[in-house]
Amino acid sequence: MKPILRYFLVLTVLCFITETACAQVQNYKELHKVKRKETIFGIARENGLTIDELINANPEMKQPGYELRKGDYIKIPFPSGSAHAAASATLQPQMPIKPVVVEKDMRQREIRVGVMLPLHNENGDGRRMTEYYRGVLMACDSLRIHGISTDIRAWNVAENTDIQTVLRDPRAEECDLIIGPLYTKQVKALGDFALAHDIHVLIPFSINSNEVFNNSNLFQVFQNGNQTNQSYVFRFFQRFKDSHVVIIDCNDSTSTKGSFTTVLRRKLEQEGAEYTITNLKSSEAKFKQSFSTTKHNVVVLNTSRSQELNIAFAKLNGMLITAPSLKISMFGYPEWLMYNRQHLDNFYKFDTFIPSTYYMNPLSPRAEHFKKKYRWNFHQDMQPYHQRYAVTGFDQAYFMIKGLHMYGSHFTGASGMVGYTPLQTPLHFERIGNGGMQNRAALFVHYTQDNHIEIINF
Repeated sequence: MKPILRYFLVLTVLCFITETACAQVQNYKELHKVKRKETIFGIARENGLTIDELINANPEMKQPGYELRKGDYIKIPFPSGSAHAAASATLQPQMPIKPVVVEKDMRQREIRVGVMLPLHNENGDGRRMTEYYRGVLMACDSLRIHGISTDIRAWNVAENTDIQTVLRDPRAEECDLIIGPLYTKQVKALGDFALAHDIHVLIPFSINSNEVFNNSNLFQVFQNGNQTNQSYVFRFFQRFKDSHVVIIDCNDSTSTKGSFTTVLRRKLEQEGAEYTITNLKSSEAKFKQSFSTTKHNVVVLNTSRSQELNIAFAKLNGMLITAPSLKISMFGYPEWLMYNRQHLDNFYKFDTFIPSTYYMNPLSPRAEHFKKKYRWNFHQDMQPYHQRYAVTGFDQAYFMIKGLHMYGSHFTGASGMVGYTPLQTPLHFERIGNGGMQNRAALFVHYTQDNHIEIINF
């Protein structure tokens, strides 16, 4: 009788469990067994979910130190807006309204980060910003190792998106930091929202808005063209104030670099410094007369195009055959960093300085590690732009999140506050009057004559 009784009891328990489970609504579509190299981002995308939807269905993912491992089972929820999701929400037992709880300071809890960028695959903006967003996720993963937790919320804010609709999402006002937008027309609404809810906003790329001058909650990474030219000229004069400057007119009617050479000439004249102007079409003799035989010469072209640069190098090399004692350096433009392969030998030979707001040495161990980790996480390489958008996202998110973790609402991004060595994009914010913060970091990429690359940070 005992075996029969034991069987009866087991059957009774199983029936009770089955009836109880059937009485509850299953609020997820299926259980997914994690395969090797799968990521939260990839699983969410394959199932038409946002990362937040996937994480909310699997609360264990929010725990500090959580890692997705091969063989784990995770819940795949129904996409929001589906009939199943609506039915599940309707049939869920109603929970009592929780009383309002005063939150802990963000320095003692997870940092809530919102990303409001075009996250789609429809055009170049979407693909670049998706890569940037992946860099943000990688930064959060790295920060978790150091005990800094994050809660990421993302919205696809395309060029034609009404950002006011996005801002009505209750999760938006809970953010400590919002990264975005990409488009100037969306800055005002987001800035006003940030002021109303005391949220830090990082504008990661170039925009044509003056909101940063009036809004203390904005962190603007890039400066406008005039500010950049002023910054580069100031640093140029610091380094080459005792040199002779040679400006070469390259006859490029499409060039926009005349704005830089105009600011440079004005500065040189104010300081009483020597400079001459020559032309790329000048005869060899006339071209040579523009160079000083007693001072170090610094050559500046009024175009960034590769074809004119190639001609300039040819003229300089020809001149050195008859005047090998001339001392010459080149001062270029950020676009020259894209010509590294075809002009590298001449960059070294002519002691070239290239100003920029970003640079990553592709051969450095940190860069190699990042590229491998990106490939492992997302099963593809980064897009072959000189500015690697995933690295930009990593640098900016790491800097801002760590700063907020360390200083809370008092974080200003000033030099030395975070102590982070960037992979590609240095950040050094300064307040603009009574407004927000603007990045003033700049660097020179120096190709030395002993075939090394030196980064000079300012």
